[in-house]
Amino acid sequence: MYHISLITGDGIGPEISESAISVLETINDKLGLKLSVETLLAGDTALKKIGKALPDETLDSVKKSDACLKAPVGESAADVIVVLRRMLDLYANIRPAKSYPNMPALKDNIDLVIARENTEDLYTGAEFEIDNAAVAMRIISDPASRRIAKYAFSLAKQRNQKKKVTCVHKSNVMRKTDGIFAKACSEVAKNYPDIKFEQMYVDACAMNLIRQPEEFDVIVTTNLFGDILSDEAAQVVGGLGMAPAANIGDNFALFEPVHGAAFDIAGKHIANPSSFVLSIKMMLDWLGAKNNDKKCFEVAKKVESAVYDVVKSGSKTKDIGGNKTTSEFTAEIIRKLI
Repeated sequence: MYHISLITGDGIGPEISESAISVLETINDKLGLKLSVETLLAGDTALKKIGKALPDETLDSVKKSDACLKAPVGESAADVIVVLRRMLDLYANIRPAKSYPNMPALKDNIDLVIARENTEDLYTGAEFEIDNAAVAMRIISDPASRRIAKYAFSLAKQRNQKKKVTCVHKSNVMRKTDGIFAKACSEVAKNYPDIKFEQMYVDACAMNLIRQPEEFDVIVTTNLFGDILSDEAAQVVGGLGMAPAANIGDNFALFEPVHGAAFDIAGKHIANPSSFVLSIKMMLDWLGAKNNDKKCFEVAKKVESAVYDVVKSGSKTKDIGGNKTTSEFTAEIIRKLI
């Protein structure tokens, strides 16, 4: 039995959380993989009700679970996900970008992953003001760079793709900080002779994600660059509605759709739940690897296949021009799943 903590979030969060719960219950009841789900409060709603965006009770429950799923939260996102990343040392932000049928991808053979260092860079929030200016400290360390590089190479080795890692930085300008990152990745690469290694400046990478996205396999980069490039990659394959994400540490992981809370359509039950369902797929793969559980891998594959088959059929939710409600779309996924 795996215990899953589920932060239901804000805006469309509760609606797509219902979809996630339906999928998880189907897996438990029909596919022979035992899961229990505990719904938790965090975000704007928690801040309004309890006075804290990430309540202590929620944090305690997350820590006790085997893995966490998190729906999008609102304006208090930094007080939820950034805090969880730091407190649980979830140093690897993993963002796949893959072409799916009937989605407006630039090409139909894209299958890449961005491995983003998740704990430092400008996102530490080390900022201060001096007279009429402000200064932000960019912190890049060798240990953090090496461990995300190792994760990226291990990921490339597992994937049945091009077995290539592209290190993205801007060391020709930020010679100290990105110099450390580039050097660390280059040295880690020596331990993976079967993986092709290349380096690319971030501006060139941004261009090539548009020009030839099918050439990428695993991209490893720093926090800020990874944040920007991963959203670009999601749009390249059709938008954030199909974009899951993982925040992974040595002993724990959190999985989430990367889109926002979409308050403009909240309560209308028209949101596409695919990115959250695909986040479940990522969670099952992680649980399978962590626990050497073949059943998790088997079910993960079925979850992705179910989403693939539904979008291939042309079915879409109303928010992206279709005619399905969130629950109707979810029901189609479940029918394919069983």
